[in-house]
Amino acid sequence: MPVTKEASVLPVPGWRRHPARRQLIRRRVIVFSTTSIVIALGVYLPLTLLGPLAPTSPQLVPFTTPGRTAAVAMLPGYGASAVGAIGYPEVFATAGSTDPLPIASISKIVTSLVVLEAKPLILGDPGPTITFSATDAALRAKYVALNGETKPLAVGSTISQLDLMRVTLVASANNYADALTGWAFGSPVAFEIAVTAWLSSHGLHHTTIVEPTGINPGNVSTATDLVEIGKLALANPVVASIVSTESMTLAGVGSFANTNTLLGRFGVDGIKTGTLNGSSNLLFAATFRYGSHAVTVVGAVVGASNHKAVDAAVTTLLAGVKAGFHEITLAKKGEPFANFTTAWSQKARAVSSSAASVLVWSNTPVTVVISAYPARVGEVRTSIGRVTFTAGSQSVVVPLTLDHSLVDPGPWWRLGNPIQFID
Repeated sequence: MPVTKEASVLPVPGWRRHPARRQLIRRRVIVFSTTSIVIALGVYLPLTLLGPLAPTSPQLVPFTTPGRTAAVAMLPGYGASAVGAIGYPEVFATAGSTDPLPIASISKIVTSLVVLEAKPLILGDPGPTITFSATDAALRAKYVALNGETKPLAVGSTISQLDLMRVTLVASANNYADALTGWAFGSPVAFEIAVTAWLSSHGLHHTTIVEPTGINPGNVSTATDLVEIGKLALANPVVASIVSTESMTLAGVGSFANTNTLLGRFGVDGIKTGTLNGSSNLLFAATFRYGSHAVTVVGAVVGASNHKAVDAAVTTLLAGVKAGFHEITLAKKGEPFANFTTAWSQKARAVSSSAASVLVWSNTPVTVVISAYPARVGEVRTSIGRVTFTAGSQSVVVPLTLDHSLVDPGPWWRLGNPIQFID
């Protein structure tokens, strides 16, 4: 039987051999594709049409302060002098000796503050009634012999603590200052202990007080310490009200004027004179106004030849100091400090919620830190950041708000910009 060779035949796939199976596969592909599209649209459409838009970052607006020249404070060339201001910790200018010098009756400011620490008064309260003893009455003869200022003081007469301090500070009566500390502390030694502790507690390490009046040249201080003593005096409402008194009349004492003849002139409203051995001193305060700001300058001049000379020196000094302060506008209400531009080109601004200004001495630099948060569509914020201005020891903070809210760009923009929904 002949041997024959069969032809080689390739296998036929099952889907080709079975049309029904092919149709099933096509249907599954269509269903899968359709489902995929539906699922994709189900994710894409809500994401783009309903998803939160990415926040818009701020672009900060540069801020510059106006240029200013350095102040020139004309201090005298004799003795010692210094000037500063309340609210400004630095001393603006000094001249002359840095050694402690006799301060004469400026001592009575320290005396009064030390007494008030032991026997406090509140403004408007006259305090306890004090009856003068024979020892008190004898003080007048003592200080007359020393060529010191005195006022009448009779045995058995009475006076309130407040009035006793008024005669001490306004008339600069030595016998009243001595009687005041005798009543408050009982003895010179007790007073010296109290005043030494007080000076140390306030960091006045270059000031020495050995008796209450200043008749002793051992009562010494530096000009910079005196500026701090002046600030402490004005911080006490009782002392501040007394040293601004130009004149007064008291029963048993009579009428008397303040020894500070600059009171009421050139803005001067305190503090205390001092005269000893041909040397005249003045611890002074003056208040100046600049727009919405006021500043109280405190200074000291020690070692003038007479009161007329010290008054002239202080007048010249105050003119230079007054011209050395500057009111700087930091922000106007509604001033922009940051800009926002969205991906769909809408614009908004972070603006100051209020106006702000600062009073600076001389050419004190002003630094600015702007902090603004990213803005979101539809977000209403009372604050979208802040601006912090710093001038020396002063700091001013101004809140920032959006000038208007950002609005949604609409569905067509959303559908074409899916990347903007990444948060």
